[in-house]
Amino acid sequence: MWRAVLAAILIATLAWQPVGAQQAATFDTFVNKVAPGDLVPGADRFGPTRPSPPVAQVFRGDQLVGYAYLNSQYVDTAGYSSKPIHILVGLDTAGTIVGLKLVEHSEPIVLIGIPEQRVVDFMAAYIGYNPLRAAADGSGPPRVDLVSGATVTALVMGESITRSAVRVSRLLGLGGTGTTHEAAARTLDPEAGAVVGWQQLVDEGAVRHLHLTVDDVNRRFVEAGDPVAARRRERGAPDDPFIDLYVALVSQPAIGRSLLGENEYATMLGMLAPDQHAILVAGDGTYSFKGSGYVRGGIFDRIELLQGAETIRFRDQLHRRVGTIAADGAPSLKEIGIFVIPEGSEFDPAQPWRLQLLVQRATGALSKAFVSFDLPYSIPASYTRGVPAQSTAAGMGPAQAGARADMPARAGAPADAHAFLEEDAADPLWKRIWQSKVVAIAMLGAMLVALTGIFFFQDALVKREKLFDRIRLGYLAITLFWLGWVAQAQLSVVNVLTFASALRTGFNWSSFLIDPLIFILWCSVAVALIFWGRGAFCGWLCPFGALQELSNRIARALKVPQLKIPWAVHQRLWPVKYIIFLALFAVSLGSLAYAETLAEVEPFKTAIVLRFMREWWFVLFALALVVAGLFVERFFCRYLCPLGAALAIPGRMRMFDWLKRYRECGNPCMRCFKECPVEAIHPEGHINPNECISCLHCQVLYHSDRKCPVKIQRRLKREKREAIAKGIPVAVISDAGDAPAAADARP
Repeated sequence: MWRAVLAAILIATLAWQPVGAQQAATFDTFVNKVAPGDLVPGADRFGPTRPSPPVAQVFRGDQLVGYAYLNSQYVDTAGYSSKPIHILVGLDTAGTIVGLKLVEHSEPIVLIGIPEQRVVDFMAAYIGYNPLRAAADGSGPPRVDLVSGATVTALVMGESITRSAVRVSRLLGLGGTGTTHEAAARTLDPEAGAVVGWQQLVDEGAVRHLHLTVDDVNRRFVEAGDPVAARRRERGAPDDPFIDLYVALVSQPAIGRSLLGENEYATMLGMLAPDQHAILVAGDGTYSFKGSGYVRGGIFDRIELLQGAETIRFRDQLHRRVGTIAADGAPSLKEIGIFVIPEGSEFDPAQPWRLQLLVQRATGALSKAFVSFDLPYSIPASYTRGVPAQSTAAGMGPAQAGARADMPARAGAPADAHAFLEEDAADPLWKRIWQSKVVAIAMLGAMLVALTGIFFFQDALVKREKLFDRIRLGYLAITLFWLGWVAQAQLSVVNVLTFASALRTGFNWSSFLIDPLIFILWCSVAVALIFWGRGAFCGWLCPFGALQELSNRIARALKVPQLKIPWAVHQRLWPVKYIIFLALFAVSLGSLAYAETLAEVEPFKTAIVLRFMREWWFVLFALALVVAGLFVERFFCRYLCPLGAALAIPGRMRMFDWLKRYRECGNPCMRCFKECPVEAIHPEGHINPNECISCLHCQVLYHSDRKCPVKIQRRLKREKREAIAKGIPVAVISDAGDAPAAADARP
């Protein structure tokens, strides 16, 4: 029966391919998910989608009332997941955003921890915003309340909404718009200026400076109106520096050579394509303008560049750290970095722009408040030149007219940023993450070495029952509290599904190296599967497994009754986890995102990653499994865990069987069968390696001359021989209190 069910699941899933899985998503991909009135209020039908630009007209009866399009067809919308965030956008005939609908995403923080409604509420702030009108009057994008815990996702979504609206409005000529920067009359002059010192660059405005004190930041949070954030003031005296932030356009040759020096400037040129520009951002003080978000997701979530209606975010791939500023008299600054303007951005270096600094403050365990500060920048006129009228009339924008004349002079310069990044592989993202987690990696390495020692010297340890029990309890406590709740290195069946998907769609080692603890754990699990099967992880390194076992220990100490599942029922329940895993795997072949959502059957994210700080239904489900484990030890591990099932399948290929058994096990003795915490020992006495968690309790019994009938009999004979050798009369020795064989014999 089970085979038929599994075959049906596999066939159905392979036959089903979600919409858009085989080709790039378009507006038509998602048009059936939204009503016309959701995107343009009052509309009742969509017109046919235009091929160029790919926009659908929206009608009320026969009256054109607006336009609808998909944001990802116009701008890059990749977030933490590196997959597009698809949003349908509605514009009225004047280019004002009047409707938004989030139709598809793969953002893990929204999938596992942040209610999607909070993201929808965040997007609502953009309704009523006209980006071209805002650019004309200098007001910029709307001030929005970012989603705590999903800052990068929210920033990417907001940027994609505004930038795509600008592009569509210009393509359609809404509101009388035409080409970009119509009023621009100047462009960057690559021949202007000379190498000068720091103070001169600051005095002439080539380097701009923002100084914030502790009092500046505290006052801004008070003005923002969040009482919790206002109470959690920054430490220090009011005049203490919070951050000194500097910015400069280093793709202008004279400014770039002055600040970077010849060698660093030449290296930066290798990052730039023709007509591409870069800025230098440097900071000092207690607050980091880089933060740590870019390490996890590759996106800098504390700075953004704004020019007119354009909002530009920076990614790790187009960033380069700089050690010191080369200009004479430059201060020593804690953080210095080159940030390349992404290709496709409508950035004009000759026009004013501003760098926006986002300052965040924790207001709870998973919540933050945000305020922002602007650092305006306008390159001095001496570094620009006028644009010939015929160039603009011919359609050449000022940015194109100011192409860098000196770039071809650099022999051997890589053709684009990707070539540079491959060439300069000394500091890849994954390596920096590993370097930042040296202590955690060392601790995990010590845990793995200790566990290897436990298994290799198990015979010596299990003979000392109390010592071994304390070692196991201590190890499980470290696994739960440090590996789980602190380091959050909880493996999941999602990792298995992602790995399988990567093998089918294009494997990239850097994607798996990005989290060193998870990567090391998976490598250790792969090795352990060869030696001992799934037990090394499930019984020792799984934080949720440790939570179940430790909570059951407490329940036993409090005399909570323990339920023994009848063997016939147990045999029919343990295959359930294999069915769950195969179903998830089958679904992942069609839609990995949907499979990740279904993988919520694992309580790991709720109980370990988010520490039970989540919506009540997730918490209730996780607590229900923990409570079940108080009465049936490791209830979830036994019957529901898809990760355990995934590990058990390759675990059958293990090379060694280090768990010892006697001929008498199962006939007549059944003590191991009765005491196995997960019922991995059959009544006949043999161990089922698919279900064994390598807790080694059976080996404690195997070596105990107070509990194992075979060992008891051997001890009694030995004691009798020793007594006879000493000439001591020997009576019949009773060991009734030591669990004789008859007590454990099969009835």
